[in-house]
Amino acid sequence: MKKSTKTTSILALDIGNTSITFAGIRGKKIEVLRNVKTIAKERDIVKILNLCLKKIASPIEAVIICSVVPKMEKIVGDIIKRKTTVKVYIIGKDIKVPLKSKYNPKQIGQDRLVCAYAAGVLYGAPALVVDLGTATTLDIVSKRNEYLGGIIIPGIEMSAESLFKNTALLPKITITRPQALIGKDTQNSILSGIFYGYGEMIHGLIGLIARKSHIKPKVIVTGGYLRLMKSYIAGKVTAFDRDLVFKGLGVLWEDRVKRQRLKDMQKGHI
Repeated sequence: MKKSTKTTSILALDIGNTSITFAGIRGKKIEVLRNVKTIAKERDIVKILNLCLKKIASPIEAVIICSVVPKMEKIVGDIIKRKTTVKVYIIGKDIKVPLKSKYNPKQIGQDRLVCAYAAGVLYGAPALVVDLGTATTLDIVSKRNEYLGGIIIPGIEMSAESLFKNTALLPKITITRPQALIGKDTQNSILSGIFYGYGEMIHGLIGLIARKSHIKPKVIVTGGYLRLMKSYIAGKVTAFDRDLVFKGLGVLWEDRVKRQRLKDMQKGHI
């Protein structure tokens, strides 16, 4: 009797410092479902979870959480366990990223490891991941698929917020592309500084990393501000992949399923 081949999905959560993103992963297909602020109240997280569960058509095989906020990781994990019967897997605890790392293991964010792993698997190594999120990070994978470490910079929104919060006259702005390099008012001067400043910094760091590391890495850009910076940094970039972390979670789950099937075969369960 053949085992059922009914297609299943996994619900994946990326818990970042700014937001929690829910996505459904079904094979190679990824659908980003909802976002909620990381500081959201529990009832709002429950509401979003229920909406996501309804939106995923196929049966959910597992929930995978990648988190850099331990407090919210526990809260969200407990909510899912109360509201569903699906097993929850935490990246770094239940599922380890199979990437040899030269970084301090107590300090590395699991999202950075997942993206670095995904970059190497999907685009080839050596690879450099530029994540334009709450923080701007650059992470390097060697040609041997080793995580070498990276660079952390205050993110685009964080930089803009610091100007507003720490000055008397500079306004709070909505981050968009500036009208010109030389701003004719305060808002466009700030936008120019953010856009061209980060663009030139990313350009320079990509080149500096390549020279200092003696590599020509594939450069993969991800993160919430990808769309803003895309046109400016395109010449240095191999691929823009906003769903890189979810693709990494999908690959990690596939690897786990394959290993489990192999164990079952060896034990004669299949």
